[in-house]
Amino acid sequence: MESRLKVLGHPVHPMLVMFPVALLVTAVIFDLVDTVGGPDLLGEVAYWNITVGLIGGLLAAVAGAFDLLALPTGTRAKRVGLLHAAANIAVILLFAAVWVVRLNAESRNAGGALIAIEVVAVAILGISAWLGGELVDRLGVGVDPDHDLNASSSLRPTSTTRRIGDMR
Repeated sequence: MESRLKVLGHPVHPMLVMFPVALLVTAVIFDLVDTVGGPDLLGEVAYWNITVGLIGGLLAAVAGAFDLLALPTGTRAKRVGLLHAAANIAVILLFAAVWVVRLNAESRNAGGALIAIEVVAVAILGISAWLGGELVDRLGVGVDPDHDLNASSSLRPTSTTRRIGDMR
């Protein structure tokens, strides 16, 4: 299935995804470094990374919704796409909660509880990124109009896929 939303022939959603992923992961790293004694500036930068990451995540979600809504019901691609979307919504909500707490705080630095929420959100983001890769690389969503939207999971070896131990 080809993407419904393209710029110069390329799907928009994958183009937008990299920015919020990088910004949110970097925010967590900056907050961790700040917490263990790094410069106070890192907490402020992390806050702004979250701010821009949330904006980028919302833009990526809108672009992704075009492709998700175009997926045929009853296909594995639709099920994986819905899981991918739900995971990303959870990530946005968790980071939005962290952002709101930090918005009017005296210091934009995160404490232990906020960092714990960020770490959980990044773990969910990692799962969501794998699901997105599954959609594109395994199911051809957004890139291959003739691909099988019911292809098996990349975690299940097929007759053409060998396990590392089986290579001779």
